[in-house]
Amino acid sequence: MSEQAGVTIEDVRRVAELANLELTAEEEPRMQRDLNAILGHIAQLNELDTAGVPAMAQVGEMLGGDVDKVGETLRPDLVRPSLDRAAVMASAPETDGRFFKVPKVIER
Repeated sequence: MSEQAGVTIEDVRRVAELANLELTAEEEPRMQRDLNAILGHIAQLNELDTAGVPAMAQVGEMLGGDVDKVGETLRPDLVRPSLDRAAVMASAPETDGRFFKVPKVIER
């Protein structure tokens, strides 16, 4: 998808394929117009001068932590032993001993 040419019908079809969407012939041009409008709006936003805009809040600040002490209110990130694979697989409804077996949910 080149910036100058915008989104083509081929781009719309490729994105629809990747998203597993089935667009009708009537929906494709509408999706093309909508995606180009979104990209146009983003291009307008990119023209804004954001040099004086402060950064967004960080998670540590949101949790009530001091900016200089970020992470002190969170649990320590420690290495711990994993669950025993045999015990986990024993409680699975269906397994091959190494992986869980689940029904196919996406048809292609």
